[in-house]
Amino acid sequence: MVKEASIFTGRKNKRWTDLMGLIIGLASIFLVNYLGSFLFERFDLTAEKRYTLSDATISTLEELEDVIFIRVYLDGDLPTEFREMRASTKEMLDDMRAYAGANLEYEFINPSASPQEEERVDVYKELTRQGLQFTNIRMRAGDKVSEQIIFPGAILSFNGKETPIQLLKSQAGSEQSEMIELSIQQLEYAFMSGIQKLGTTTDLHVAFIEGHGELDKLETADAERALSEFYAVERITIDEQLGALDGLDAIIIAQPDSAFSEKDKFIIDQFIMRGGKVMWCIDPVFARMDSLKQSQFTMGLVLEHNLTDQLFKYGARLNNDLVLDLEALPIPIVTGMVGNQPNYEMFTWYYMPLISGHEGHPISNNMERLRSEFVSTLDLVDVDGVTGHPLLQTSEKSRLVNAPTRISFNMLRETPRYEMYSGGPYTVGALLEGSFPSVFKNRLPKQIVDNQGIQFLEKSEPTKMIVVSDGDIFKNELSRSEEKFYALGYYKYTDQMYGNREFLLNAMNYLLDDSGLINVRNKEYKIRLLDQAKVDEKRYYWQGLNTAFPIMLVLMLGGLRMWLRRRTYGN
Repeated sequence: MVKEASIFTGRKNKRWTDLMGLIIGLASIFLVNYLGSFLFERFDLTAEKRYTLSDATISTLEELEDVIFIRVYLDGDLPTEFREMRASTKEMLDDMRAYAGANLEYEFINPSASPQEEERVDVYKELTRQGLQFTNIRMRAGDKVSEQIIFPGAILSFNGKETPIQLLKSQAGSEQSEMIELSIQQLEYAFMSGIQKLGTTTDLHVAFIEGHGELDKLETADAERALSEFYAVERITIDEQLGALDGLDAIIIAQPDSAFSEKDKFIIDQFIMRGGKVMWCIDPVFARMDSLKQSQFTMGLVLEHNLTDQLFKYGARLNNDLVLDLEALPIPIVTGMVGNQPNYEMFTWYYMPLISGHEGHPISNNMERLRSEFVSTLDLVDVDGVTGHPLLQTSEKSRLVNAPTRISFNMLRETPRYEMYSGGPYTVGALLEGSFPSVFKNRLPKQIVDNQGIQFLEKSEPTKMIVVSDGDIFKNELSRSEEKFYALGYYKYTDQMYGNREFLLNAMNYLLDDSGLINVRNKEYKIRLLDQAKVDEKRYYWQGLNTAFPIMLVLMLGGLRMWLRRRTYGN
């Protein structure tokens, strides 16, 4: 009887202990969830911090006042790389929604879902009209090859406005897997730049300077259109008026072909001294394709724009040379007649280099190459308080000719001597940051320096400027007879888009945007795709292991539990 009572008491205590453990466990879960409603923390354990959003992104998402709806056209039966891109896009949107909460919604759409070809074509036309670019991919299944059209992009809707963003970043000469890797790196920047575009209420003002032969309104039409999505854009003639630049935050000086007066230079200088931002797009050497097409040759002559001393004082020296690059755009050349019609062939024109972005700065990092025309080199000069960063450069297969120089299509008759094209890369664009000295320091009469109406400053507050030694960098293709212009960066002879528009927006965003969003472009990580050869070789081994190992593990744990029970209760 004593033994039975002891057993009964032990079982009763065990049940009580189990019940208390259950109650404590449930209370702990409730407490953790309750505290979790007040605390929010995310832990990114990846080596490259791929799930860590920038501070600027988090701040923007947390301050959203209405719902942003995102339609991503990246769904359906996709190749492996695009499935990885879809998964990464969903992960990015989930990360963003963790901070935006109910103010961010999204859906994935398959634009090719309809079984009717006519309906699919209508969808494709509508997406193209809205600004998305399609990609035609070839898929191989055994001996069969098929083509599929996909739209790797998204359309953002906010407050009745919409904007398209292209998720797939094309890059000349890159494999598809490399372009997708680059695109995944830029997902955060792509979405946040779209959100910023929709929600911007900026009062920042940007002006194109006129009055010195600069690019006209039609030649910069797409550049102005691109900038107007973020800033108030206008055109200003300084005309030696001291207050001409008042109220502006940044100015663009694009391809002047006549000299600046000292008074205009002074006005620009004092604009910089007061924190103004400048984008200089200057041709040190005058050469134009229009002149070359009208005659057998043209001359590249030193251009007297009277800005060399000013830029040198700020930290950039423009060189009187022209770059010839084997990696350049092609142009059509008449090689003969077929009947009474000219026969055209495409030849690489070395004076139109494809400019690459320097990987060392977020403005130009991972950027599609830019088209250029008669570009010169520049050097960074040491100036106290000023830091220089190269942004744009030619390829390694380039060389220089000094101005004045004779330019003719006849050079295309001969095969280039490749050993001569080995001097690059050359710097053709740079960023300057810091406190700049005035170019007019110690040059003005005392009555001007002391004039309270002028309020002359001999050193600037911290500011930034960008210098590009090519005036055509922001010039779009156009048809003057039809008053029609094309997208900035578009080249009609190859029907390709280059990165000029992207560079313009990145550069101006960096000069004027204090949110730090541009630094998102520096994020890099590797796509860890499976090695297809090893997959095919080890397929059955890993399938068998993944099937058998869980079963064996369960059996082992079950056997161990039975052995422990027998040992405990065997007596």
